[in-house]
Amino acid sequence: MRAVPLFSSALKQVGVALSTLTLLAFTPVAAQESRTVDTKFGAVTINGEPQRVVTLYEGALDASYAVDIEPLGAIITRGGTHVASYLQDRAKDITIVGTPQENNLEAIIALQPDLILAPNTLPEQQYQLLSAVAPTVTSPVRSVDENAWRQEARLFALALGKSEEMEQQITALEQRIAEVKAKVENTVPADQRTAMLARWMPQGPVILSTQIFTPSILKEVGFTVEDGGVVKEGRPHTAPISQENLSMLDKDWLFLATINAEGDEALAQAEKSPAYQRLNVVKNQRVIPVDGQIWTSANGVLAAEVILQGVESALQQAQ
Repeated sequence: MRAVPLFSSALKQVGVALSTLTLLAFTPVAAQESRTVDTKFGAVTINGEPQRVVTLYEGALDASYAVDIEPLGAIITRGGTHVASYLQDRAKDITIVGTPQENNLEAIIALQPDLILAPNTLPEQQYQLLSAVAPTVTSPVRSVDENAWRQEARLFALALGKSEEMEQQITALEQRIAEVKAKVENTVPADQRTAMLARWMPQGPVILSTQIFTPSILKEVGFTVEDGGVVKEGRPHTAPISQENLSMLDKDWLFLATINAEGDEALAQAEKSPAYQRLNVVKNQRVIPVDGQIWTSANGVLAAEVILQGVESALQQAQ
């Protein structure tokens, strides 16, 4: 991994962008018909097959690897110092160009990209700067939109000129979902399938929306995923809940994530508390520890397979 320090001076970023445009004009691309991609900030035309891709979003990195594209740059995962663990073997030489909260424009430009893949949350001002460097595909899809991860996977694959390959990946994944759903139905009684995804933070647990990536996969395999009715409309999760409200977590199954050492430490302390020990899901040994950098941050075809493997493992432990 090659890391570049974050750089936040907008004025200097603009200067660097303008000074490199001439170089970028000569970046080679493989011959391929042009295509138009509908993005958050309007239609973007892409000519040829991109050779120098930079991803500013974990879902875009997943989509790229799923169709055998090796991006030059990516952001770190939440709570980490590199990309998510399930992609690290493929991303050993990738350049880190930011965090989920802040992009390093200077580092992005230094890679001389011919395509930039970005999340729905990219500010328009940054989009204008980046699109002066290379075609920038910004997802029009919010994380809480229905079928968001499939929409984004197809969007990024279209930008990469790999739509057919992505459809093959999605078809294969849907077959796996059907297999795991059959295992859930054969293993877990119908009246014992309520589930919740939560992430333990230093300030306490947050409950994840039922609309985002991992809960949507859990629903597809047969769980009844709940959020206690406390996640605000359009939000991916709650604020940390207090010890007094831990009973909100008490479903048949609790998939419980952390994303860093501070979260691990806070959870270890909470596990000793009477409020935690009183939970039926704890007494029934249905708390399933999961990797928060995958289960609560990543999304895409490859991440979904990791989730499915985690469900299969949980079912085996429950038998």
